[in-house]
Amino acid sequence: MEPPPPLEQPPRPAFSHGDHHSSSFTANLSASSSTLAYDREFLRTPPGLLMVAEIILGLLVWTLIAGTEYFLYPAFGWVMFVAVFYWVLTVFFLIIYMTMTYTRIPQVPWTTVGLCFNGSAFILYLIAAIVDASSVTKELDSHNYNSWAASSFFAFVVTSCYAGNTYFSFISWRSRTLQ
Repeated sequence: MEPPPPLEQPPRPAFSHGDHHSSSFTANLSASSSTLAYDREFLRTPPGLLMVAEIILGLLVWTLIAGTEYFLYPAFGWVMFVAVFYWVLTVFFLIIYMTMTYTRIPQVPWTTVGLCFNGSAFILYLIAAIVDASSVTKELDSHNYNSWAASSFFAFVVTSCYAGNTYFSFISWRSRTLQ
């Protein structure tokens, strides 16, 4: 018995987070349910590079705070919530985009989901970065101070990454809605 021919990957426009739509969900699911596709090229796009940066730098934000006595300061609890929440969701979306899972669920408006995700991440991370920076105080324990100052810096860098991905998501969403 011969193995089935390899599945062709649908073409992906540049800077898109899943603009693929199939006329039939069941046909698409049955055609691709045997293997998961892997999109190596996604990591070479600006949104893919920004997602990797968001994951690495977001991890730095919450680990720098988690290594301190942040629980004594309610403001850092908010920063931890935003950092961990969006870190987990960004990892989740990276897996969805790299495995091209979005092609199996064409009913979901992925461009709108990407825009809402990145836009909310930008806004909440900006608030968290401001709260983080304004909560940094010089204490007797310089470990907390150094960790909080570093987490504040990285929170602003992650915010700029989410701003960039919001821009790319908006371009993708706008081109999709103008069709």
